[in-house]
Amino acid sequence: MSPVGREPIAESLLAIADQFAHPGQVTDIQPFGNGNINDTFLVTVDVPVNHQFILQRINTQVFRQPELVMQNMRVVTDHIHDRLQQQPPDLRWETPRVLPTRSDRDHWEDATGAVWRAISFIDQSQALEAIQNVEHAREVGYALGNFHRLISDLNPDKLADTLEGFHITPRYLQHYQSVLSNIHQTSQALVDENVQYCIDWIADRTTFASVLEEAKNQGKLRLRLMHGDPKVNNVMIDIATQKAVSIVDLDTVKPGLIHYDIGDCLRSGCNPLGEETQDWQAVRFDLDLCRGILQGYLSVAHAFLTGQDYDYLFDAIRLIPFELGLRFFTDHLEGDVYFKTKYSGHNLMRALVQFKLMESIEQQEVAIRQMMEEMH
Repeated sequence: MSPVGREPIAESLLAIADQFAHPGQVTDIQPFGNGNINDTFLVTVDVPVNHQFILQRINTQVFRQPELVMQNMRVVTDHIHDRLQQQPPDLRWETPRVLPTRSDRDHWEDATGAVWRAISFIDQSQALEAIQNVEHAREVGYALGNFHRLISDLNPDKLADTLEGFHITPRYLQHYQSVLSNIHQTSQALVDENVQYCIDWIADRTTFASVLEEAKNQGKLRLRLMHGDPKVNNVMIDIATQKAVSIVDLDTVKPGLIHYDIGDCLRSGCNPLGEETQDWQAVRFDLDLCRGILQGYLSVAHAFLTGQDYDYLFDAIRLIPFELGLRFFTDHLEGDVYFKTKYSGHNLMRALVQFKLMESIEQQEVAIRQMMEEMH
C-alpha cells in the first residue's frame, strides 16, 4: 500500500528517488523534458526551499563509463561554483549541483544495473523548446558565452573524454561510409527518394567534413572545454526577468573545440520550425536570430576568442547541421540504434531537416560573414 499522497507515483521511481539525500518526503515524480538520450524526471518534495530536483537514468549504451561522466560533472560544477563566488551577488547565474546518495556517492546503481543520479533543479526558471524572439536569442547566446567564460581557466586535462569521437565530424563520416557500403545497393532502404537525397547531399560535401579538425591539427584552433550540447532547451531562463541563469545537461562537457558549441547553438536556435518538424522543405536559417545569438555570445566571449577563432565561425555554423544530419541519417540506415524515435522514418526526417538548414546557411553565407565581421 502506498503512503498517503504517493499513489500516483510509480513505487520503483519513488524507491530510486529515496536513495538520494533529499529533505522531506517525495510528493510527486513526473517525466521531464524531451531529451533523446537519458530518461529524466522532476521530483518534488514537501519542503519550502529546494523542493524539486532532477532524477535521471543515465543511458549507459551512450555513456559507457558513467562514473567518469559523474566525475567530470563534479569537477566542472565545483569549478563554476567557485568562480561564481567572485562575481556580484545581484547577477544571477547558477550551475546544477550533483546531489549525493544517502551513502554519499554521486550515483546509484539499481538491481538491473541501471545507473541513476540526482541533480539540483534551477528554481524559478524554465527551458523553452524554441527561441521566442531576438531578446531570447541574445540570452541563449549569452548563456553559452558565460559558460565558456566560467570554464575558460579550467585545464582540459582535468576532464576525461567520456565520448571519444563525439563532435569529430570526419569520424561520423567514416562510420556512415562504412554503414552505407554494407547495405546492398538493391536494398529497399536505398530506394526511397529522400534516402537518395541524403546520400547525394553527403557525397557533395565529404571534403568539408574535416574543416575544423584540420584547423585544430594545424594549431589554428585551440583545444578547450566545450559543453557538447548547447541547444536552446538546455538554457534556463529566469521566469521573472527573462534573463538566462544557467546552462544544463553537462554530460557531454569534455575537451574539444568551442566552435562545435557555437555551431550547435546556432543550429538549434536559428531554425524557427525546430528540428522535429516534418515540414522539412520549409526549414530555413533565420538571420535575425543568428544576429541575436552571436551578439549575446560575443558580449562575453570576445575576451577569450582569438582572431583565428573568428576566422572559423562561419565554418562551424555550416558544419554542425551537416554533422547532426549525418548522424541522424546513419542511425536511420542502421535501424535507429542510437537516437530515440517516435515513428518509422523519424531519423530520416530529422536528417532532412538538418540538411535543409545547412542549405539555407550556404545560401546566406555572404550575409552571415558580413554580420560576424561587423561584430568583430
